[in-house]
Amino acid sequence: MAIPLRVDGRDVTVSDDSRSLLDALREELGARAPKDGCSPQGQCGCCTVWVDGSPRVSCVTPVRRVAGKDVTTSEGLDDGVARRWADALVATGGSQCGFCTPGIVMRLAALGEHQRSGRRRVDETAIRTSLAAHLCRCTGWQSIVEAAGAVLGVPVGPGGDDRPPVPDGLAGDTPESALTGAPARPGAPPRDPLLAAWRAQLEGPAFQATSALTALGQAGFAEDTAPSGALVAVPRADGSLALGADLTDARRKAGKVQGRNSPAGLRHPLELPEGDWEVCLRTTWLEPAYLEPDASWCRPSGRPATPLANGGAFGGKRRSPVPADARRLADSEGTAVRVVWSREDVARFGPKRPPVAIGIRADGTGVLRLARTPRSTGLDVVARRVAQAVPGLRVDVVDVPGPPVSADVRGAGWVEATAVAAALGALRAGGAVPGMPVTVAAPGGGRATVSVSPEGPVYVEVWAGEVLDRAVLRSYCMGAVHQALGWVRTEGIAVDDDGAVRDLTVRSCGVLSARDTPWMHVTLHTEDRWPVNGSDAVMAAAAAAAWITDGLAPAWPTRRTGAAR
Repeated sequence: MAIPLRVDGRDVTVSDDSRSLLDALREELGARAPKDGCSPQGQCGCCTVWVDGSPRVSCVTPVRRVAGKDVTTSEGLDDGVARRWADALVATGGSQCGFCTPGIVMRLAALGEHQRSGRRRVDETAIRTSLAAHLCRCTGWQSIVEAAGAVLGVPVGPGGDDRPPVPDGLAGDTPESALTGAPARPGAPPRDPLLAAWRAQLEGPAFQATSALTALGQAGFAEDTAPSGALVAVPRADGSLALGADLTDARRKAGKVQGRNSPAGLRHPLELPEGDWEVCLRTTWLEPAYLEPDASWCRPSGRPATPLANGGAFGGKRRSPVPADARRLADSEGTAVRVVWSREDVARFGPKRPPVAIGIRADGTGVLRLARTPRSTGLDVVARRVAQAVPGLRVDVVDVPGPPVSADVRGAGWVEATAVAAALGALRAGGAVPGMPVTVAAPGGGRATVSVSPEGPVYVEVWAGEVLDRAVLRSYCMGAVHQALGWVRTEGIAVDDDGAVRDLTVRSCGVLSARDTPWMHVTLHTEDRWPVNGSDAVMAAAAAAAWITDGLAPAWPTRRTGAAR
């Protein structure tokens, strides 16, 4: 049955075939602005469009329900509106990889329409509430909220008498050698895109362009650049690939069903090493939770498209099998082939942060037990990184059943070791006090001091050599705080005794929402040395500071509801 609708001002018809609006837009009409981050879960917001002017998550909207309606993607927004939102996101660092921002732009632009018509009063609470339907893994939310405040003309963030005092040990009045992390103001000198990309690559670490086109989703993702008519391969539950004429056919052949959350509690697979420990810590299974699922495409004898595109996926895609699969299938089939992972596939087959169990003595010596699972990669480097960060810890690798884990995942092992060492240092210095500043020097050369107050804002100072681009470095540092708070307090996935992942939805990972992320005050110290990664040090310092503030509970996450074992 042909279904008529109007897309970005154009009258079109699409087939029903029980498909979603997102599939109709991307697969049949070639609209690339809406992104598929979790379909058909409806939990990440990357596919948000307008239907008759109201935001709609298109991956859970049957196309037959919008018959005859007006559908608008970010490509169909008024040019002035789209440009204002994109420019604001670029100025604040509110767009890094650019995968989530087209949907976020549609949501916030709708909020702006409501404000303009007088249908809704807009303030910071309204902005953060509107973002509840979305996930952003890169930026820590604050830069997005700041961009919205700038476009909508509403104040955001604590200020004046509401701003709490700066903790001792952190910069109060900003010294001449530092830059506040405040977003660029109108009339500020133009930024150098090369320096912005350089800083992003240091922090990523992967190539990343910063532009208005990136913020609107035109960053060259593999799924957006695949040739029309290519065959499509998707994984079955056992990991083998099903090949189809298009995405719908491939998913049918693979027997794909919607992933679910598990009622099972979190597990901590490693026991603490035997010993008399001053500080100890156990962690659970963690999903990197990058929003762009693994994808690639290739022509026969060609070079496969990278699944990294405009971001590093926190190391989680460094060894992704999809490019090799695309090349192999293209060569065997004699035609272009796309390989596409769904959110459930990422949960099942993507690498996880390796669980650890750490005990440290009063003299700084101890043991870090590191989980190794079948199909794990690169764990030999963890011992070297831990030795750099905390020389007194011995690393013991323990084989356990579970999903693949990887040392490529951001800060694996050494961040947890650094947090334990920082907690020990605080205790030896007179006590681990909530809100106390924690300073960390990362193996890569960056240094950061972070204070996490029990209920108020987070204060961050970072030294990373030449700043290069303030907005990019600040955005990465805030994203590092967001990830650290999540890892310590809320994040984890259920894995059963046989090692199978049971939490298959993106929301089940426990990523902090915009409403639950505290405000951050960032100071970037300028240094006369070569630029180095700074956000990894921020991440480690923020994890340690949050853990101290939460009372040094012996297991992470500290605030996740439901029993962990």
